[in-house]
Amino acid sequence: MIELSKLTTEQRNPRTMHIDEVPTLELVRLINDEDKRVPLAVERILPDVARAVDLVAAALAAGGRLFYLGAGTSGRLGILDAVECPPTYRTDPERIVGLIAGGTPAIFRAKEGAEDDPELGAADLRAQNFSAKDIAVGIAASGRTPYVLGALRYARSVGAKTIALACTSPAAIAEDVDVALLPIVGPEAITGSTRMKAGTAQKLVLNMLSTGAMVKLGKTYGNLMVDVKASNAKLTERATRIVMEVAECSRETAAEALKLADGRAKVAILRVLTGRDIAGCEALLEQNHGRLRAAMNAKNEGGSVHDGK
Repeated sequence: MIELSKLTTEQRNPRTMHIDEVPTLELVRLINDEDKRVPLAVERILPDVARAVDLVAAALAAGGRLFYLGAGTSGRLGILDAVECPPTYRTDPERIVGLIAGGTPAIFRAKEGAEDDPELGAADLRAQNFSAKDIAVGIAASGRTPYVLGALRYARSVGAKTIALACTSPAAIAEDVDVALLPIVGPEAITGSTRMKAGTAQKLVLNMLSTGAMVKLGKTYGNLMVDVKASNAKLTERATRIVMEVAECSRETAAEALKLADGRAKVAILRVLTGRDIAGCEALLEQNHGRLRAAMNAKNEGGSVHDGK
């Protein structure tokens, strides 16, 4: 028998015992009041989140990959975070990967029983040629999902770094990992419905893991996403505005530089600021490990051609 009674995520919430009897406004206020507790729970584990960010950044910098593993809501949240990184930070889609118990069909429709097989988690990592260079983040609100346990066990067996994200303590998945992230949000407004507060906490933490790692890897200039992939009209406009902002140039100059740079904002910015050709700008970035600020601070032998706003 699965012992759920001791899990924080399965306790009844005394504040919402009569949620089915109150007017609608009070109903949503009760849910909102519970949601307010989530960022405070995340705040309490920020030192652990920082350690996790450093591990993720180190793995990616060394050529490794980041894998999120989960079932149900947890798995879908990992996939959501993974698929947003390529357009936002121009990462290779193979570098940050979300895996869910039951595979692709489970993203859209629950696949009953898939999460109960620990070997499935290990098999999914083996199928990805997971190695010691990579890093695994196991996500399970309850902290006990067999699929995640199996995946983390396999990741440890090959010498990879591991991170656990759960919303209960103690958590089985948090045993013997490099970093345990345990934002304890308390009982849900609807008992056991961990897509609510627990899911929100997981999303906040995953935002920090990927965003923090991207910042550490030089994917931003200040708070500007200078590695944005200009793959649609909105992102092209964002890239144009970023070039205008950083290089202090006109829209026309920014647009022309972006066109020459094949939509790469970092290269376009250096083109405007240094007057170098595209190959020269690419070389300057490579010499500075892709970090725009360092490249801008490097000795500029090509002069400046920016025209002001």
